Amino acid sequence: MTNAHVVNNADTVTVSFSDGRSFEGKVLGEDPVTDIAVVQLPIENLQPVEFGDSAQVRPGQWAIAIGNPLGLQETVTVGVISGLDRPGSAFGASDKRIDFIQTDAAINPGNSGGPLLNARGQVIGVNTAIIGGAQGLGFAIPIDSARRIAQELITNGRVEHPYLGIQMISLTPEIRQQLNANPNVDINVEVEQGILIAAVARNSPAAEAGLRPGDIIQTINNQAVTTSEAVQRLVEESGVGNPLLITVQRNNRTQELSVRPEPLPTPDQ
Repeated sequence: MTNAHVVNNADTVTVSFSDGRSFEGKVLGEDPVTDIAVVQLPIENLQPVEFGDSAQVRPGQWAIAIGNPLGLQETVTVGVISGLDRPGSAFGASDKRIDFIQTDAAINPGNSGGPLLNARGQVIGVNTAIIGGAQGLGFAIPIDSARRIAQELITNGRVEHPYLGIQMISLTPEIRQQLNANPNVDINVEVEQGILIAAVARNSPAAEAGLRPGDIIQTINNQAVTTSEAVQRLVEESGVGNPLLITVQRNNRTQELSVRPEPLPTPDQ
């Protein structure tokens, strides 16, 4: 298991071991949406790492990162878990549909795809990203999510992510004031919170269900939403083809629409 950006659309990769052996591995699949990939090796009797439970991880617990930062083989760094459920948008990865573990264990280029371990040596995450120019701000994909994605890649060679086809903006008092004061915008926003739909993709599930630019999402399946990350999380959890009941405010009226997510289109679609 590694990061999708490590294999970078390769069919085969070379995997090296600490004892000097190298093997050509086959990329079984990669998922750029979550940045997880799986490589198959033509050898047996490898000693696997022990997986932990990322749902049990708490801020302040010890964190250990292993990797080859800047080409320095078998480097180990130690820190703590700094935060949980960090959205990709917090560090410039808003296209990643996953929440991250934040750690201050030193992570550098070359750590990507390596394990983040707890104090017992169990893998709790896959090291993935840093904030450039900052110190002690590294991010790892929780191992529970990584294992789920990896299993789908092993079974199917790809992962289907549900897709609505909307561009979203979290409603703030400033945005509400700007919309209501703009004579060129035919929108009157009365609600204080919600998710403003800025655009709807043509022929998308959202368009077919009747969602429109200017609608303000209030709830999804009766759960209130105030951030675009919350919407994305609920859509991802719903899966492809399972209807979502979306309540919106449209011209100061409440409407309920049923939207059936479709598979996220690939770049060549």
